[in-house]
Amino acid sequence: MSELVSTRIRNTAGKLGLPHLAETINEYTRRADEGKMGYLDFLDLVLSEELAVRDDRRFPQGLRLSRLPHHKTLDEYDFSFQPDLDPRKVKDLATLSFVDGKANAALLGPPGVGKTHIAVALAVAACRAGHSIYFTSLDDMVRNLKAAETAGRLTNKLGTYLRPSVLVVDEVGYQPPERAEANLVLQVISKRYEKGSIILTSNKTVSEWGQVFGDEVLATAILDRLLHHCEVISINGPSYRLKNRLKAIERENDVA
Repeated sequence: MSELVSTRIRNTAGKLGLPHLAETINEYTRRADEGKMGYLDFLDLVLSEELAVRDDRRFPQGLRLSRLPHHKTLDEYDFSFQPDLDPRKVKDLATLSFVDGKANAALLGPPGVGKTHIAVALAVAACRAGHSIYFTSLDDMVRNLKAAETAGRLTNKLGTYLRPSVLVVDEVGYQPPERAEANLVLQVISKRYEKGSIILTSNKTVSEWGQVFGDEVLATAILDRLLHHCEVISINGPSYRLKNRLKAIERENDVA
């Protein structure tokens, strides 16, 4: 390839937003010459390499924008500490078929059993697969939507929770919202219904959600849309945090 053609390709690649191609076009042509590639094979090489580079950049960027509290994976989850939890159910969720189907996942159980860990791990897997994700506690979401409504920017703020392919809503039930706030939650659930996935964690059973939202009618409307296409996993084992604290106390006693 002449230097003139190479320069023209680099300039065109830069204008198309393909910086990797602009930097490596000479390397591609060398590989093509060595492999005696045809035109279609060469084009396949260039496009495949550019896509791989873009995917490598998209994953860390997606994690940065996600507001996840940490980036834990399922490999780090101790299923042996929760013998009543069937690992297969969680690993089925990790296939992300529910995300592809724009369905939901609910992780229910008392504090400390690892609900948030699993929710984050599923979100990280979804991000790696190319889905956009966003993490929020229910309390933070309600507070932000309420402030936006007061400022006349509700529609714009709703987009924060409607745009991602996967919305993780943590700690449902810890701080019961007022009725007006529950209406804002209903708006998010309704607008995402069959359009995007929700992964939520809650320390309340489904039957207790009327108390969570302070209104049986509102709770029913929320549950109707949320649970229509939803995988529900209950975790009723001991607390990881308590386990770790007990171990620390035991070590302190041994030293004493």
